[in-house]
Amino acid sequence: MPTRPSEIVIRRENAVFRLDRRGRWCNQFGVFRNRRISDYFHAAIRRDAEGYFVCQEHEHCIEKVYFPYEDTALFVVDVVLGAEITLHLNTRRQLVLDPAQLFIAEDSLYLTAGDERVKFSERALMRLAETMDFTNEGYFILIGGRRYRIPENSGGDA
Repeated sequence: MPTRPSEIVIRRENAVFRLDRRGRWCNQFGVFRNRRISDYFHAAIRRDAEGYFVCQEHEHCIEKVYFPYEDTALFVVDVVLGAEITLHLNTRRQLVLDPAQLFIAEDSLYLTAGDERVKFSERALMRLAETMDFTNEGYFILIGGRRYRIPENSGGDA
């Protein structure tokens, strides 16, 4: 019977890196400058009952580093417009946008994906801008010829 790899767990308060409110990895020296390292960390984000962690699998062990984050650990980093709007998350996961999942809180656009809150990065907002409509009545998104209102301060605990 194969043996289960051992786990090394680093608690959140002992992590040497964190995720800022804009989705950038930081350490004691500031924002990570190496894009490949940042992308690697984003792709390694997982979640369990204890929260979000960066997971690295080694030959004989799994390392889980629970990390602090300022707003959320999940971000929409790119948007592909078409008949459907496809969202690319920082974790490399893809979602088809459901306008009912959108909400605005503290001047930021979010969506709910199950019980998780996902924030739109500045880049994703720029890509999505051509589908957005802002009026005195509120914020709207146009998808498939339909106009959907985006509620403010709901859909999560942002």
